[in-house]
Amino acid sequence: MSTVDLVMPKMGESIMEATILKWNKQVGDAIKMDETLLEIATDKVDSEVPSTAEGTIAELLYKENDVVPVGKVIARINSGEVASAAAKTPAQAAPQTASVAPPVQAQSAPSAPASTAQAGSNKFYSPLVLNIASSEGVSMAEIETIVGTGNEGRVTKKDILGYVAQRQAGGGQQVAPLQAQQSVAPPSVSPSQPSAPTQSTTVPGGNVEIIEMDRMRRMIADHMVRSKATSPHVTSFTEADVTNIVNWRNKIKTPFEKKYGEKITFTPIFIEAIVNSIKKYPMINSSLEGNNIIIKKDINIGMAAALPTGNLIVPVIKNADTKNLYGLTKEVNLLGSSAKSNKLKPDDTQGGTFTMTNVGTFGSLMGTPIINQPQVAILAVGAIKKRPMVLETAQGDVIAIRHMMYLSLSYDHRIVDGSLGASFLTEVANELERFDNNREI
Repeated sequence: MSTVDLVMPKMGESIMEATILKWNKQVGDAIKMDETLLEIATDKVDSEVPSTAEGTIAELLYKENDVVPVGKVIARINSGEVASAAAKTPAQAAPQTASVAPPVQAQSAPSAPASTAQAGSNKFYSPLVLNIASSEGVSMAEIETIVGTGNEGRVTKKDILGYVAQRQAGGGQQVAPLQAQQSVAPPSVSPSQPSAPTQSTTVPGGNVEIIEMDRMRRMIADHMVRSKATSPHVTSFTEADVTNIVNWRNKIKTPFEKKYGEKITFTPIFIEAIVNSIKKYPMINSSLEGNNIIIKKDINIGMAAALPTGNLIVPVIKNADTKNLYGLTKEVNLLGSSAKSNKLKPDDTQGGTFTMTNVGTFGSLMGTPIINQPQVAILAVGAIKKRPMVLETAQGDVIAIRHMMYLSLSYDHRIVDGSLGASFLTEVANELERFDNNREI
């Protein structure tokens, strides 16, 4: 019999940690290979972690709501037909409490003392929480007023991010949950002292309903605010005559589905045009690190998709430039279906180099999208509408009914100037207008 260590898996190049949402097994339980052991959440997507061995759960090193760095051992499994008796002793009957290790960039600090930090009270805070507080300008006095949802009232990453979002929405005041204020008194305030302004609850007047943002919405809000603070946004607009595309799709959608077993939408056609345009303007497919512009050789196109909750997520089509229209259609349908059924894997949202969002799906003519960091541009396509347009022909100008669509490109003005942004956007429109309506499937 041997003991197998289960580590927090790597879920993408930019994911360095994950929050444990739920343990599906407890100490002493039997588990099979690839059976789900726990559910985790990153700042991108929720996911299930399967067991890498078959046997009996010997130890669970972290508890639910703990934030764990990638690569850390989170559980131990006694592999073999018979579980070790030691795995069932009362001392191991409950998950062990382990302090969260510091993020990767903080590994130079001593491991044991650096796992938590102590303020003036008897509370402890992880380096991750303190780093977020420092970057957001949250003082230690404010941190001490936050009601933690972690083990023994520990303030988690979710708590500090929620506090930041509430403070921004409340103009600098903390909007703490009412039930939490009734049960937990701030540690720095004695009964004889008046409550600090940061602890007051804002109660809207009138006939209202108060809905607390869920974890995904809080992360989206934080991501959007950080993007606007990071990149000076500029948006350019153009329009494209997509009549050829509409007519071609109407003509081939039934035989296409019969041949490939996939329904073709406009999205893969738009992505194909974007990929061809990126090849001509590769600076659009880049990111900024310090003073270095990193031009990405891989073209990985993110597409905004809806989750069952209504929140949006951006799954990524990897190496989109290597796929034909059928390959793009298959990827678009698979990722879209996975998003709707909440079955996206962490890797499905990683590695994007450029993003497209279809605001026309919701009826909008155009939009001014926010850049998906660390990318430098995002394209929005609007609703396709019939409009009378002036066409130039050999016999002179004529007015005809055409299918028209607005496109908008938001870009990071630190890297992409107006000339490059407008040129790229125009090229995408030209690619769409040059579409061959006699194209074979």
